[in-house]
Amino acid sequence: MLWLNEGDMPALALGASILGAGGGGDPSLGRIMACRALERRGPVRLLSPHEVPDDALIVPVGVIGAPVVMSEKLPVGDEVVRAVSALEEHLGRRAAAIMPIECGGVNALLPVVAAAEKRLPLIDADGMGRAFPELQMVSYHIYGLRGSPCVLCDERGATVLLEAPDNLALERLVRDQVVRMGGVGYAAVYSMSGADMKETALPGTLSLALRLGRAVEGALAGKCDVLTALREVTANSTYGPAVVLFRGKVVEVTRTVVDGFSRGRVVLEGVRQYQGKTCEVTVQNENLMAQVDGCTVVTVPDIIALVDMDSGFPLTNDELRYGYRVTVLGIPTPEMTRTPQALEVWGPRAFGLDEPYVPLEPARGGWEGAL
Repeated sequence: MLWLNEGDMPALALGASILGAGGGGDPSLGRIMACRALERRGPVRLLSPHEVPDDALIVPVGVIGAPVVMSEKLPVGDEVVRAVSALEEHLGRRAAAIMPIECGGVNALLPVVAAAEKRLPLIDADGMGRAFPELQMVSYHIYGLRGSPCVLCDERGATVLLEAPDNLALERLVRDQVVRMGGVGYAAVYSMSGADMKETALPGTLSLALRLGRAVEGALAGKCDVLTALREVTANSTYGPAVVLFRGKVVEVTRTVVDGFSRGRVVLEGVRQYQGKTCEVTVQNENLMAQVDGCTVVTVPDIIALVDMDSGFPLTNDELRYGYRVTVLGIPTPEMTRTPQALEVWGPRAFGLDEPYVPLEPARGGWEGAL
């Protein structure tokens, strides 16, 4: 039996930053919110999917919108709790457990807030295995569940209930409402039974984020090399082992908030063995594609994570600035994210990228060991 307490939140935030693929919102803000909720209410039990009764009501929660907006327009802290309570009232049932929409970035931490404040367990699973920018880009949708009804709350006290005929229509309605809320909203969505959760969710993702974060913490404490530690953790999971794709200095960062998304690119000039080469990362909230000298080396759904070249500390796209020296890591995602029906929803062409999906495996990247 695993319980999450305040001491686990720094590691969970670090691991969530890696799985967030550069996006997913600022996990440090979620860490502070989760620590406060755990301090008030006590630890939260982390349940394996198989521990959940088939007839239990499961409520996924998370923040929707442009991550940079959340950092500038701070939440009060009760938004996801209000969303769950409003959805419970609408359904006429009390939730049995909380689950993340995604395990990357702040959305790995906000479910801890909801679980602690509602005094409910948290399920060790999510709908993405990383972070994605759109509401239908979840395994719940891919494998047949409805997102409606959806409750959306903001930091000013507004609560909106949305129903849509299908999940694509729900994404449009939610995105429209999020723009009206100032660029960010907090959702309870894709409520489901325990049986449906076991069929559609990616298991073990929160505990993986925790292990990744602890690997970074151990490395930063001087116990081991961070990249080697991350490779070992990912290799012993449903993901593939992390690979080094590039090392370079940030020479350009562009980002624009359009239709509720943060869009842009990051350009790196190579250093060390990559001297004379250029890497460009395409961004829509999260890192979607990395190209070296115009040749694609990795695309969604595989994870592109940028870490500080000296410390190995993970960096979000909102943090990146000119002159930062970073290592570009690729992490192969689980087989459940690579099925033909999954790639239709979150493969490269779903984002308008004219690229086929070629799975990232260790042979496609390099591995150079220590920083």
